[in-house]
Amino acid sequence: MTTDAWRELFPVTRSQIFLNNAAMAPPSLRVVEAMHAFMSECAHQSSRNYAAWGRRVMATRGKAAALVGGQAQDLAFVGNTSFGLSLVAQSFPWQAGDAVLVPVPDFPSNVYPWQNLERRGVEIIEVPRRDGRIGPADFERVVTARTRMLTLSSVDYASGFAADLEEIGAWCREKGLFFVVDAIQSLGVLPVDAPRLGIHALAAGAHKWLLGPLGIGLLYVAPDLREVLQPALAGWKAVVDPENFELHFQLRGDAAVFEPGTLNLAGIFGLEAALDLLAEVGRDTIRARVLRLCDELAAGLRQRDLRVTSPLSPEERAGLLFFEPPGKAEALFHALPAKGVMLSLRNGRLRLSPHFYNNQADVAGFFAALDDCL
Repeated sequence: MTTDAWRELFPVTRSQIFLNNAAMAPPSLRVVEAMHAFMSECAHQSSRNYAAWGRRVMATRGKAAALVGGQAQDLAFVGNTSFGLSLVAQSFPWQAGDAVLVPVPDFPSNVYPWQNLERRGVEIIEVPRRDGRIGPADFERVVTARTRMLTLSSVDYASGFAADLEEIGAWCREKGLFFVVDAIQSLGVLPVDAPRLGIHALAAGAHKWLLGPLGIGLLYVAPDLREVLQPALAGWKAVVDPENFELHFQLRGDAAVFEPGTLNLAGIFGLEAALDLLAEVGRDTIRARVLRLCDELAAGLRQRDLRVTSPLSPEERAGLLFFEPPGKAEALFHALPAKGVMLSLRNGRLRLSPHFYNNQADVAGFFAALDDCL
């Protein structure tokens, strides 16, 4: 089966040349149907099927955990990437003078949660990127004896550089650091095995490469980090035996301790539909399709003497393709949507981000619109 077999699940393709999945990807019709079915069930039956919902949440938890190489007990559902990272940042037992390594520049989701620790006396050691790139040698130059943690985006949103998580994870093990990853720009396209890579915590919202709904995401927390964290939030769902409403404050030991209250079930069931679709298409198929489309786009850009700035080597690339147009990028960024092309502008460069449902017709349509605008 070719990936075009699933294209009809994405009606955005009927009206747009959508190459903006790294911003907010369109959910498939299966996601829409799953969320609508749940809300309709609530409207007609209220909580009659409450027990069945719990079983479905556990099944989805297992699917989400498997996506990152973990077990169901390692996975919590959170509202978004920022919330997941903030939970880790605020729950860690920092002492005044401790430090965390933070690459810069980066998307604010993986900077602000750590800068927010400065009021607790935590030192934020900013580690400069080299045109998006960063690796152990960069961290080695600035690590201190009081450094406790390293946080990193798996893929840089502003350059397309994919970090070598295995190499950085090994360096963190050598230094005795906890390794935290913002995976929103890779999860769904690039494979990840958190335990093998030495990742202690990983957060990702569902609305980009996972092709899921807004307002739901996942947080993986490895057992050895869970033993250290002191949950910053608590509620009725964070305890052992939460359905027992007699007061008994005993925090649970699995990652669901970071789900203090009633869950976003519509979002979780929408995420389940998204995960099922990705599994149906296949991880290898998705990655190969996305990278092949990026290759076709890169080749067409070079034919037009437009500079491609994102890495294309196998070990550094992801699904984000950046290029520099002649003149001001802002003008072209505003002109292309009028011709039905959706893309992003980041730091003076235009960003294309195709997914598996895109095809050669989208590539051809993009270049037709681009040629009209140049």
